[in-house]
Formats: sequence, C-alpha cells, structure tokens
Amino acid sequence: MELSTVLLILLAVAAALTLVYFQYFYKNPKKGSLKIILAALRFVTLFCGLLLLINPKFISKDYFVEKANLILLVDNSTSMKDASSETEIAQAIAQIRQNDAISERFTIHQYGFGNTITATDTIRFDQGNTDISNALSTLNDVFVNGNNAIVLFSDGNQTLGRDFEYVTLNENTTVNPVVVGDTTQYEDVSIGLINVNKFAFLRNSFPIETSIRYQGSRPISSTVTISINGSRVHQEKINLDGTKNSQTLNTLVEAQSVGIKTIKIEVGKLENERNTANNVKETAIEVIDEKTNVAIVSDMLHPDIGALKKSIESNEQRSVTLLKPNISQSELQESDLTILYQPNRNFRSVYEFLENSGANYFTITGSKTDWNYLNRAQESFKVSGSRQPEDILPVLNNAFGLFGLGEFSVDGFPPLQGTLGDIQLNKDSEILMFQQLQGINLDKPLFAILTEANQKEAVLFGEDIWRWRAQVYRNDQSFQKFDDFIGNLMVYLGSDRQRNRLELDYELVFDNASMAKIRASYFDESYQFDPNASISIKIEGKDTDFSRVSPVLLKGSFYEVDLSDLQAGEYNFTVTVQDENLKRSGTFRILDFNPEKQLISANYKKMQRLAQKNGGQIYYLDGIETLQNDLATGEEFLPVQKSRDNIVSLIDFRILLGLIILSLAAEWFIRKYNGLI
Repeated sequence: MELSTVLLILLAVAAALTLVYFQYFYKNPKKGSLKIILAALRFVTLFCGLLLLINPKFISKDYFVEKANLILLVDNSTSMKDASSETEIAQAIAQIRQNDAISERFTIHQYGFGNTITATDTIRFDQGNTDISNALSTLNDVFVNGNNAIVLFSDGNQTLGRDFEYVTLNENTTVNPVVVGDTTQYEDVSIGLINVNKFAFLRNSFPIETSIRYQGSRPISSTVTISINGSRVHQEKINLDGTKNSQTLNTLVEAQSVGIKTIKIEVGKLENERNTANNVKETAIEVIDEKTNVAIVSDMLHPDIGALKKSIESNEQRSVTLLKPNISQSELQESDLTILYQPNRNFRSVYEFLENSGANYFTITGSKTDWNYLNRAQESFKVSGSRQPEDILPVLNNAFGLFGLGEFSVDGFPPLQGTLGDIQLNKDSEILMFQQLQGINLDKPLFAILTEANQKEAVLFGEDIWRWRAQVYRNDQSFQKFDDFIGNLMVYLGSDRQRNRLELDYELVFDNASMAKIRASYFDESYQFDPNASISIKIEGKDTDFSRVSPVLLKGSFYEVDLSDLQAGEYNFTVTVQDENLKRSGTFRILDFNPEKQLISANYKKMQRLAQKNGGQIYYLDGIETLQNDLATGEEFLPVQKSRDNIVSLIDFRILLGLIILSLAAEWFIRKYNGLI
C-alpha cells in the first residue's frame, strides 16, 4: 500500500474523531456509558464513509510458470496413406505426449489439416487436398504469445494454397517438419497445368495449352495425345531431359458439336515409371451455338445491303438473311435482330410484328424512304419539314457510352445522303453521331440509339454507309475497324432485353467434388438483393438415378450450396425460389481427378527449407527419438516463471456499506429507546 494512502487513512481517523468529539463531548456535561456507545457508533459511520471515498488498495502478486506451446500438426490428406499408416503416426504422437520431460516443458496441442485446419486428436487420412501454408498461417495467428514449437507431420506435397516454403512465422515460433514417406526421387513424367476456355463457339477453333513436366536426369522421348470425348484430335512427340524438364504445348481444336466436351490429355509412361496416375489429366469445355441471325428487310437493291451483310458476317457467329417486307411473321420470328432498310408502305406487317413482339431493330432511312408512312407506322421518332435530300457529314459524339466504339473514327469520312428536316426523338435516346452540313455542326442526330422499357432501337438518318466501309479499307487496308463497330452495335441490339432476378454463378466443370459449389443471387422486383428468400436446388444425375433437393443457404451477399459430397459424374440441376415463379437450370460435371495421387515421393527438400527459414530442424519418422530429445533439452523451450500484479481493495465496499447501515441503525434505535430523538 502506498504511503499517501496510509496518510489519508490516518487523516480520516483524525477527522472522524474530531467530528465525534465536537458532537458528543465538546461542551456536553452529560456523562455515562450511553454517550460513549453513541460516539463509537458515530465514529464507525464517519470513518467507513471516509474509507469509501479514499478506497484504499494494495497490490497482490501471483506467481505462475508459463510453458511453451508444443503444436502437433498432422497432414490428414489421402496422399499420407501411401506414405505411412494412421497407426504409425498415432504411435509417434503418443510417444511425444507420454514423454515426461516434454510434458513438464510444454502445453501440448494437436491439430489436423487438409483443405482446412481443425483441433482434433483423431488421425484420418481422408482429406482431398493439402494446404500446408493455410495451416501454418492459422496457427501463427492463434498462438501469438509465448514460445511455440510446431511439429509438422507431412509428406510435403501441397495441392492447394500458396507455396508453404515461403511462409514466415512469428519470431517466437519454430517449425520442425517430420518427413513422412519415401524420400527417393523416382523418374517421372506428368501432365501439369491445363489452360482452356470455359466456352467455345460451334465451328470455331479453340486453344488448349498444357505443360508436360519431367523429373529425372536422362534424356527421354514420349508421346502426348489429346482426345475429346474419346476421339483423338491431336498427337505430338516431345523430348525432355534433366536440363529441359518441361515443355508447353499449344493446340487449336475445332468445336464440331454442341455440349460439354471432356478433354483428356495423356502422356506416354516411361519404362519402370512408378507413378502413372499423373500421366493423364482431364478438363472440359462447353461448346455453345450462339449464332445471331440478323434479318435485313428491304424493298430495293442497294450497295448498303451488301456492305452490311459482309460486315455482320465477318464474325462467324452471325448470319444475315435478306428478306422482302411481305414475308410472314413466322419467318421474322426466326431472326434475333431485324434491320429495316428504307421502310415504305410495304413494311406494314413488319411493324406489326415488331410492335407485338417487342423485338429490337435497326432502322436506316434515305432518299427512298416513305416518310409519311414511316411517321405513322412507329412512335420512336418523327421527321418533318422540307425533307430535301442533302449530303450530311458525320460528327462522332465522344461522350457516347452505351457500348464501346473501339478505334472507330469518322474523321475524313464521306457524307451520307440524308434528309433535311426537323428530327424529333420520342424515346429515351443517346446520340452516337451528329449531323454536319457545309462545315456547320447541326444539333441534329445522324445516328441515335433509342430505348423504352425492354426494347432497344437504333436509327441511322442516311444511306450510302457502304462508303464508310470503303473509306476504312482505304485508310487501313482492312475493314476491321468498321466491322468491329457494326459488330458492337449488333451485340448491343441483340443482347437480352431483361435482367434476370435470379442469377447463378458456377463452373461448368469441377476438377474434384471438394471444389463443387453453386452460388445464386436473388433480387426483388425493384432489383434489390433479397436476403430473406427461400431457395432450393434439385440435383439429378445425368446417367444415374441420383436425385435430391437441398436448401441454398445465405452467405453474406449471396446464396451458396456446397456439393462436395457428390461423386464424379455429370449432373443436371434446377434452382427454385420458393413462393416465386422463378427457376434457373444448368449442367455441371465433376471430374474424377485426385490431386493427391500426382506425387508419390516426399518433398523433404522443401520441408527442410521451411525449417531453416523458421528456426527449426527437419526430422524423419524413424528418428522421432531425436526430436523428443531436442524438445526436452532445448534451452529456448525452458518454462518461465512470471508474476501477475493484482490490485485488490483493502476492504470490500459492500462491507463498508453494511457497517454504515448497521451503525446508523443501531444509533437510531438506541437514541429512540432512550428518548433522545
């Protein structure tokens, strides 16, 4: 207790005695024991009250021994089955736990890891992936204080996460790897990473990139075969040696039919090669037919029509059909986008179709346009005035932002033949190009995009657009820039007209079941994310009788379902929002690929570098006694005696309050009994 606190207590005693003296003894002639009892009770009341104000405290020291943490970290991946047995690892851990010298020095913790890390004393080699870096980083965040020694039982073959040999832990943490498995490096050739697009278009060629790796010293020659759905599409011979131990192959393959295609890449096995599981690897790609059918409706012949057809069909995913305006509506329904070239009275059925279907379309006007009919047939725009033909130059609107224009520019372009007059746009619009007449910029649209509800429309107030395509070729010796511009316009007009309230995010192909997850986003009618929806998914095997319905659970800003328990195969699924007429379906495939089978030798070199970087030593499973001796005798792991200061009140305030209440009550009763009140 501090000296100042003691002086305050003495001052409180003096103050209480002084007050009692003046209340009961100063100029008070009465004598007897009653006065002394009352004075004593008053002293207790005053002194306890002053003690409450002073609140005297003293420091109590607690002494304790702090042990270092010994963390036994066991790799529970399936590759450990070939390296050792669960019983052998369990016996090694039990031997460490039962060592009295280690128990006196350490507080022992045990964890198992694979995809994730968990605290457990059970050893089960059942995890489909190995993420050593995640396990070490997690322990580094958990065990921050004191000295920590991590004993890592693993074969050092990591299949997930960042490279563990570059993990740096806290200064007070050491890593001591125990190598499990055969450390002999056998000659091996394997398939490495495969890069392929998620989708390919029908009749288009798509790239396949794969790397072939070799572990060995002598020169070898092997054959790489690429097959799609069991049919060989490419074969190539490679030569590798100890210096050139990898080679990347790039192959172009044509997509010949629609659907999910399994791509199998196989490298021929070497003589006496022990591990052949990594000689074959599979992936998949979905071939889709997204060909856009564009119908050009015209009642006349014009070079513009040929220029538009060539420009649109420069992309193999688009085809153009030339139609007369008197065609049936069933023929129009087969097209994804309609271009109306210089409409006249014969376009009556075409405009009826567009009004009923709400389809997107592109209108081009010119000298042969029937303006009286066109102004009545549609409500998007109206042209009035003289309607005199005139050569009009384009001026690009650099602020246009509905779709990208790329490198397209109209500087130096020839004029289009347009119509003078007042142009009134009756829908929400964005101007792509303005008109320029005789060097004067007019505040009138030449090329405009109109939108209303879910319908999109483009309108060009001028003919002879073929001259623009020819000018691009004259400038660049290529039609590319003009064709790209028309292509971007077709993509914009041909895109979906309505946003889906239920959106799905998933891979078409999962390498293994542990990675199989489907995410969903559901929006209410105002397109705000709805976290209170009830969403379910029905999964059916494509070639089996498997079927089940599972809930899709909310995970923050999206919904997710974990499908890691599914077997390899192809599945159909339907995601349904309960109490809403909303469903989305799809297909995915789970490949029969086990990354844990790709390596059979323990990677002791990488584990040794991990130990050196984090102040530890490498050990082997047959030398567990050496590990125990180092742990039991290492100076850095000696227990440390520490003290803890506890600040404690001299007297509990509840006791002081009780004494004040008792003394006041006793004084009141005594005075009342003796008639002093």
